[in-house]
Amino acid sequence: MSNFLERPSVQPWARVKKSQQLELILASVLPTVIALFVVNVFGVHGAFGMITVFLPLQILAAGFVGVRRFGKKGFGDSLLLVSTISFAALVAVLLLSVLYSVIIKGFPALSAHFITQNNVYVSTTTSLEYGGVGHAILGTLLVVVLATLAAVPLGLAMAVFLTQSQSRLTGPVRSFTQALAGLPSIVSGLFILSILPFLGMERSGLAGAMALFPLMLPTVARVAEEALRLVPADLRMAALALGAPNYRAFFQVILPAAKSGVVTAVLLGLARIVGETAPLILTLNANVSTNLNPFEGGIAALPTYVYGFISSGYDTSLSRAWGAALVLVILVGILFGLARVFSRSKSLKTKSSSKKKGNK
Repeated sequence: MSNFLERPSVQPWARVKKSQQLELILASVLPTVIALFVVNVFGVHGAFGMITVFLPLQILAAGFVGVRRFGKKGFGDSLLLVSTISFAALVAVLLLSVLYSVIIKGFPALSAHFITQNNVYVSTTTSLEYGGVGHAILGTLLVVVLATLAAVPLGLAMAVFLTQSQSRLTGPVRSFTQALAGLPSIVSGLFILSILPFLGMERSGLAGAMALFPLMLPTVARVAEEALRLVPADLRMAALALGAPNYRAFFQVILPAAKSGVVTAVLLGLARIVGETAPLILTLNANVSTNLNPFEGGIAALPTYVYGFISSGYDTSLSRAWGAALVLVILVGILFGLARVFSRSKSLKTKSSSKKKGNK
């Protein structure tokens, strides 16, 4: 009786015959071997050989195995599986190659003075022992903070309106937000540049923040809207049933429940604009010294710093540009990492609360 009740070590659907294992191995190995043979013997370029030889053979081999094991439906499943893995591998290779290039070429320029110093008395041919991106880091933070101070309140207000209101304007507001998300960044910079004379303003840090504002707003609004929609409606109904008005139900019940999602929306919005180059090139005047006045004078930013030095063509200027690009990648990585941490903490809290309810 005890043997009958014991759970089998291997599930029936997980058992694979040796002949099927051999087919899977051959379907995975043979396309690779044939593609390597064609590339080496006929001198075909590796990327071209992968697209024209390896990928079609891999699809045929996977389709053959899928048809043998599952019938006609297996070919479509195998095609989907191979396509998904191939595109995922392509994206991973592209991302890793970019990170590898930035780290290898930018790391030699990194040092303590490179992070803290500005570029006064530094030219395109000056040694890397002098100057740095300290002024550009401060300028980037200043412009991003100004854009955040304007975009976050309005984005959160739009998210609240879209989730809590029953007005007929929710549809147009949502359409406007989605359309603004597809706005090219250079168009935003050109628009701000064109209206500066009418506003009596010059190119400055404030103008750069104005150009980044419409780029950050839709990201904050859309992510915050999804975070608020994930809050169970029972919480709001319970607060209203206890006699709380709508605004207190939102600020004391719904918003605390979606706090981690709202923080994630802000961080993703920051990561969206911190590396934008085209709007800042059009709205900022280049500056080699440190300027923290957003209303007048030139101000440096990391994207414009990279653009300025990469266009000169000298080895030292190229190294400075790669070093600044690495600093920018690190900043963006930190923001995305924080967003993942906050979103993960939210999911863990949700799972733990559901387990507690299930135990009860």
